[in-house]
Amino acid sequence: MAPWVGVGLLQLSPIGALWLILASAFLLALLLQTVPPGVFPQGPLALSTFFHDLIRYGKTKSVGQQRPTSYEVFDVPKRWFCHFYIISVVWNGFLLLCLIQALLLGTPFPVWLQDLLRKLGASQTQGDELVLSAFLVLVFMWLHSIRRLIECLFISVFSESMIHVVQYCFGISYYVIIGLTVLSQVPSDRRNVYVGKSLLMQTRWFHILGMMMYIWSSVHQHRCHVILANIRKNDSGKVIHSNYRIPFGDWFEYVSGPNYFAELMIYVSLAVTFGFNNFTWWLVVSYVFFSQALAAILSHKFYLSKFDSYPKHRKAYVPFLF
Repeated sequence: MAPWVGVGLLQLSPIGALWLILASAFLLALLLQTVPPGVFPQGPLALSTFFHDLIRYGKTKSVGQQRPTSYEVFDVPKRWFCHFYIISVVWNGFLLLCLIQALLLGTPFPVWLQDLLRKLGASQTQGDELVLSAFLVLVFMWLHSIRRLIECLFISVFSESMIHVVQYCFGISYYVIIGLTVLSQVPSDRRNVYVGKSLLMQTRWFHILGMMMYIWSSVHQHRCHVILANIRKNDSGKVIHSNYRIPFGDWFEYVSGPNYFAELMIYVSLAVTFGFNNFTWWLVVSYVFFSQALAAILSHKFYLSKFDSYPKHRKAYVPFLF
């Protein structure tokens, strides 16, 4: 049996514990950005500056704390975001292939992968619909990575902005871990040989709802990325500058970070695909909520500080709320 840690009435797997830690860390970082000055005691200036440098990237590095030039040694280009999705397409494509072979051909996972999943914590929930849920979620994650890679390579117009090397390494690790998280939700007795009804016969209403939410969120996120790219292009589609402008259209009419809100909704759609009751995946959603909220709030502060005419009705992250 895989190692599980008791948390009250819940049983938390090692992979679940990891997502709980990440969600808590980003919640703390978010609180430090949103509470009024003076609520929390100020630490040493060097530590505070390092913290701000670690959580900011791209345009938001220019807002707030004075950044020492010595920190530039830790910078890598923000356009390296595409590396995240290259890793995800390859790695999660491999995991998807392993799952397809297991479900349709009865081919066991590689021994090293079985051992790794066992250490991360095998799903203790039985049911054919969970097998289909994990399959769909892994497909959606893979398609999401393909779309984002295409956007990074052929649509987005990156400036000379930077990200911290720690953020870069975390981003690569994230897309490795997220695929393993999905695969660890496949019931242990179904990982190697699938015998039973076809996958289509396992379809439930929440699979359909989750797919519809996924498509809806993905379409809006793509539109927002196109809007951001078009700000730096002329009518013929040629890049003419890399400056920042106020974006308008689609969900930008409601929030400063609609791409971050769409990312959250994509992960919520995957939670729906899991049938609403997958506790581990809701921990993933919690992490996404806090991490994307942090990015959205920092972006909102940037727009407010740079443009006096910035629309006052726009929220930072969630339409009509905050």
